[in-house]
Amino acid sequence: MASSHSSSPVPQGSSSDVFFKKEVDPTKHIRPVQSLPDVCPKEPTGDSNSLCVAPSLVTDQHRWTIYHSKVNLPAALNDPRLAKRESDFFTKTWGLDFVDTEVIPSFYLPQISKEHFTVYQQEISQREKIHERCKNICPPKDTFDRTLLHTHDKSRTDLEQVPKIFMKPDFALDDSLTFNSVLPWSHFNTAGGKGNRDAASSKLLQEKLSHYLDIVEVNIAHQISLRSEAFFHAMTSQHELQDYLKKTSQAVKMLRDKIAQIDKVMCEGSLHILRLALTRNNCVKVYNKLKLMATVHQTQPTVQVLLSTSEFVGALDLIATTQEVLQQELQGIHSFRHLGSQLCELEKLIDKMMIAEFSTYSHSDLNRPLEDDCQILEEERLVSLVFGLLKQRKLNFLEIYSEEMIITAKNIIKQCVINKVSQIEEIDTDVVVKLADQMRMLNFPQWFDLLKDIFSKFTIFLQRVKATLNIIHSVVLSVLDKNRRTRELEEISQQKNATKDNSLDTEVAYLIHEGMFISDAFNESELTPIAIDTTSQRNASPNSEPCSSDSVSEPECTTDSSSSKEQTSSSATPGGVDIMVNEDMKLTDLELEKLANNIQELLYSASDICHDRAVKFLMSRAKDGFLEKLNSTEFITLSRLMETFILDTEHICGRKSMSLLGALQSQANKFVNRFHEERKTKLSLLLDNERWKQADVPAEFQDLVDSISDGKIALPEKKSGATEERKPAEVLIVEGQQYAVVGTVLLLIRIILEYCQCVDNIPSVTTDMLTRLSDLLKYFNSRSCQLVLGAGALQVVGLKTITTKNLALSSRCLQLIVHYIPVIRAHFEARLQPKQYSMLRHFDHITKDYHDHIAEISAKLVAIMDSLFDKLLSKYEVKAPVPSACFRNICKQMAKMHEAIFDLLPEEQTQMLFLRINASYKLHLKKQLSHLNVINDGGPQNGLVTADVAFYTGNLQALKGLKDLDLNMSEIWEQKR
Repeated sequence: MASSHSSSPVPQGSSSDVFFKKEVDPTKHIRPVQSLPDVCPKEPTGDSNSLCVAPSLVTDQHRWTIYHSKVNLPAALNDPRLAKRESDFFTKTWGLDFVDTEVIPSFYLPQISKEHFTVYQQEISQREKIHERCKNICPPKDTFDRTLLHTHDKSRTDLEQVPKIFMKPDFALDDSLTFNSVLPWSHFNTAGGKGNRDAASSKLLQEKLSHYLDIVEVNIAHQISLRSEAFFHAMTSQHELQDYLKKTSQAVKMLRDKIAQIDKVMCEGSLHILRLALTRNNCVKVYNKLKLMATVHQTQPTVQVLLSTSEFVGALDLIATTQEVLQQELQGIHSFRHLGSQLCELEKLIDKMMIAEFSTYSHSDLNRPLEDDCQILEEERLVSLVFGLLKQRKLNFLEIYSEEMIITAKNIIKQCVINKVSQIEEIDTDVVVKLADQMRMLNFPQWFDLLKDIFSKFTIFLQRVKATLNIIHSVVLSVLDKNRRTRELEEISQQKNATKDNSLDTEVAYLIHEGMFISDAFNESELTPIAIDTTSQRNASPNSEPCSSDSVSEPECTTDSSSSKEQTSSSATPGGVDIMVNEDMKLTDLELEKLANNIQELLYSASDICHDRAVKFLMSRAKDGFLEKLNSTEFITLSRLMETFILDTEHICGRKSMSLLGALQSQANKFVNRFHEERKTKLSLLLDNERWKQADVPAEFQDLVDSISDGKIALPEKKSGATEERKPAEVLIVEGQQYAVVGTVLLLIRIILEYCQCVDNIPSVTTDMLTRLSDLLKYFNSRSCQLVLGAGALQVVGLKTITTKNLALSSRCLQLIVHYIPVIRAHFEARLQPKQYSMLRHFDHITKDYHDHIAEISAKLVAIMDSLFDKLLSKYEVKAPVPSACFRNICKQMAKMHEAIFDLLPEEQTQMLFLRINASYKLHLKKQLSHLNVINDGGPQNGLVTADVAFYTGNLQALKGLKDLDLNMSEIWEQKR
């Protein structure tokens, strides 16, 4: 093993100097405090404990190494935190969960045997022999320590007399504290007659220091004597070393001479050419730099010229280019030290100018005469302004446009009102000063024309706003698209650069192998194309930045409004203006997408502004109840105008605004309430004055019913000439059936059609109209029941009695309404949303109520005859003459009943009604015969009864429409027991 760094070389005769460390025999006992052996027998190390008290010139030169460590490995690996001792040390590093598993031998490692060390043993055998000789020559260090212990202790004792301050490694007399400690000046004070004593102290100090010097010299001499052999060996080797140095110096001189000759013959000329080329390139760079400085010097005048023509984008691009050149290529130029701050201030000024210019443009664009077309005002100017604002991240320009829209919308309404009021001579503007009061003096046709004019102006206004916002939107999308394409190109470029780096590594390896200079190869293959590309890129168009200082292939270069790093692509706006998209836009994709959404929201906001202003205009007119006083025709006309405007704005802006629609719905609800109350009041008055007599049917009502049968649920247009020539009919013909009705029902049908037509004209009130119409039909049913069945008409109208004809007429009127309920239901169902179909159940309930009412009327007619049968048959006696008076009275009443209802009710209903009456008659006759004990025995009484019944049957079947009526009179007789 090699010796430590503290060992001294041992001279050998013919062999080279080798440093070895004495190996320790493992069979010998090793003391715990024993130091590692040293090959130098004359170096006393001594006991470490005894040497640590005072500084030692011998032991302090040996630094502590890992070989001085006296801690054994198991003690170092023990973990005092564990409760028990672990079997190995792996758990200390890898944790308590470490599991010792058997390591499988690797297939890639060979099996090592003693034969593998044979070559090594042969090579090391010579060194081992030399090492053994060294051990014999140099005894072990501990043995040497014992032999020289006495000498060393004596030297140590002498050295202890020397103060420790002289042994410090940082001992220096130039330090004032050290100097005062070594030479105390307080002992050398000559004042006060103490000169003799001070001289004695000085002499004593001198002798003391001399004694310290003698001790140190003796110890140094002793140390030198211990290493005398090494000194002699060094002196012997010095002569050989001087010979080697002499030969080396001669060889170096010859080599230098040859290199000088080669340099003169082969290199000086070529290097001179390279220096001249480099000088030329530097001159070209200086020339281009001066041209660049001259161009930059003209930046401010050029910016002023661009601003005078409102070329904000060009001015900003020129400022950005100049700032980039100042930071990259002209950095440190003293004459341009203030130009950067001046350009920054100029850029801030341009920001304010662009904001002011955009505000001016917005005002002039939105306040143009609205009679013109919707062409965009100065589209190139708008595109330039938007690009400049986007470039400077001034995104609040949309707020400016929004504020201008609000002001313009107010002015539109104000100007329309002024123009309309000025045309009305009846309005004295001197008396009525306020414009709102002047507007309220307009009648409905005048106010309607004013509203129509406002809506038309708002439509043109929104079309202009949309056209302008479309241009702004297209600019934003162009910038966004360019950002994305630029990012894609950067990704492709990075991939190409990665591939290029791989190929470059291969090329470098090849150049190194061939012995070429790599810098020369780069200059030829890489640097020149880069310079050419840079120059061509900057000189591709007049709108490029100045040439960089690295470009030497083009002496001419120009500077304009675009940066060297700006790539531009042209696209077209909807108006056909080419726009240039710069790469240096500072907006991210997220910001651009948010801005595009804000532009669309601004268009929605424009629609909302127009609707809000229209609502305020409506509300100002509705303060005196003007809108609530409109009749149906006027309100429907107003509603259609407002719905048309709502649809137009939705078509323009792409979203329906709800404010005007809400105002229309509110007014429609008020209109529906008034509409319903008027008609309900009208129906109530008609019913209260109805005498329940059959009324003639005017031709216009017959035409109304016919139009319903044709599928047209609407009030027909009035035909003055034809209506006057046609006479009223007795009955109403509906799909081939005749209906005898009262006048109230005719007007009710017209009212129902008014409800249906109102739904067609105002679809937003469909549900309200359905509810109101249901209420109207229920009111007619309940009120007619009170008047007829409940005999309320006796007190209200003054009828003497409620006749069967009144009842039959009421039933037929109800049947007519029931006939039209499915038609009404279908009409409303076609105009309801699917989720509103549940409201149609009102018609089902109404139909059921009407059927119940009709059934009650039929039951009432039967009850009238039933009471008559009970009264007459209770006095019936079986005796001559035949027919009896009772049966003659019964037949007379039946004929009156038939005469009253036959012309009112259909034949089928008449037959059904008389069948029910006949059943009641048979029941009462059977009861009376049973009371009289008359049976079907063929006797005289049976014959009389049979004759009376035959008379009744004949008279009943003789009535019109009852000939084929099956009376089945055999049921009057009780069955024989």
